[in-house]
Amino acid sequence: STKDIRIVIDLKNGSQPQKILNALYKHTQLEDTFHFNIVALVDGVPQTLSLKSVLTEFIKHRDEVVRRRTAYELAKAEEREHILLGLVKALDHIDKVIKIIRASKTVDDARVSLMKEFKLSVIQANAILEMRLQKLAGLERQKVLDELKEVQAFIKEMKELLASPKKILALIKSELEAIKEKYGDDRRTKVVKGGVKILSVEDMVPEEDNAIVLTSGGYIKRTNPDEYKRQKRGGVGVVDLDTKEEDFVTNFLTASTHDDLLFFTDKGKAYQIKMYELPEGKRATRGKSIMNFIALSEGEVVTSVLAQPKNAKDITGSLSLVTAGGVIKKVSAKSFSDVRSSGIIAIKLSPGDRLVSVESIEKGDDVSIVTKLGQSIRFKESAIREMGRSAGGVRGIKLAKGDAVVGAHVIRSNVKSGHLLVISANGYGKQTELGEYKVQGRGGSGILTSKITTKTGPVITSQVVEDGEEEEVIAISKKSQVVRVGIKEIPVLGRQTQGVRIMRLREGDSIATLICF
Repeated sequence: STKDIRIVIDLKNGSQPQKILNALYKHTQLEDTFHFNIVALVDGVPQTLSLKSVLTEFIKHRDEVVRRRTAYELAKAEEREHILLGLVKALDHIDKVIKIIRASKTVDDARVSLMKEFKLSVIQANAILEMRLQKLAGLERQKVLDELKEVQAFIKEMKELLASPKKILALIKSELEAIKEKYGDDRRTKVVKGGVKILSVEDMVPEEDNAIVLTSGGYIKRTNPDEYKRQKRGGVGVVDLDTKEEDFVTNFLTASTHDDLLFFTDKGKAYQIKMYELPEGKRATRGKSIMNFIALSEGEVVTSVLAQPKNAKDITGSLSLVTAGGVIKKVSAKSFSDVRSSGIIAIKLSPGDRLVSVESIEKGDDVSIVTKLGQSIRFKESAIREMGRSAGGVRGIKLAKGDAVVGAHVIRSNVKSGHLLVISANGYGKQTELGEYKVQGRGGSGILTSKITTKTGPVITSQVVEDGEEEEVIAISKKSQVVRVGIKEIPVLGRQTQGVRIMRLREGDSIATLICF
């Protein structure tokens, strides 16, 4: 159509205009790319030129044109100067010139006589003879001198121009500006340095901290961590998720929306997705099935979730992987910088064993392992050599019959003081100073960390709390009750005690997990 067409796109509330604009740039001709070759004759030979080269060749061409034109105009001016000099001589002796012309029988005689008498060239003599005597006699000497002066000034200007490449370039520029002024019009499109930036999905996601909630039923979401209200110790808690029966929260992690998330499963595999790819939800919403984001096999369950920088160059240190059977393995964190969608092997498991904990670990750190029957061991990170992803690991703790690992934690080398927090199935918990856990050799039976009774139930989960770092604890039950408690409200007790009630559970409910922040 020869008429203008105006298209209006109305967006719903909450839509992202930049995202729509990106789609228009990508899928329509709103932004287009044209590829072309510039072919020109250079010294008579066709060549493919870059934009810079074609501009250089054009300037060389204009330089040659200006030089030839200037040389031509200089030659014409010098010819005119030569004639004017002859006319000045003739006017200075006008009476004698007229007398010679009248006395000559032919034009040739007159030419020879003038050339001999006044030392004129053939051109000068011809210019005098081509004028009628009346016109020659009527010439005003001053006008001839003025013209001669102008011509000589022009000759000087042309010679200076030919001798100065800088002046020639300035003349080329001024001539092009004159052409632009006369014939140019405004561009209909904009030339933008670097082109129009098409933002990625990540560019449009605000970088902020979100909480990740994953349930035993495989539902996941991200939400604002401030939605969980802090409560006094012993409170009933706030219902966190609209879950089905027996569906409880297993992982609660705070991370940046621009981080990569690593999901480690009980079968020893690792999967990776972008944080912002997870659906946003409120506290009381269920979220979406984890199967929408990672390809879990039948019966495979996520046991640990870690966040790491999106750029591989920013990833440092190692990961500590611990199984329910007491096996531990250390592997480079960079091994998980680019995980394929189908997942990769993180640890080779023995039959019947399962992966229960994965944490980042650095040189000089200690490892703490806690078991269901209340045992704990602490040993140096250096006691574990770094292995490949497909390796099986080494023994971290020797387990009694019926016992299993429920928690494994990294104690940072720069931690001066802190506590080991344990919570039992029936909502009892306590803190014990890390100083009570002496460093032992890897693979031992450990020492008692919590007194297990029928009232407390077995240890369900544990956490290392660094003094001055964590301020609050979120304890979550199997029926999705959540209580947020200040760290200082949980008493510090010795290793051989059972602790105090942290969460008052409803009948048939029990503690599932906890998170400190």
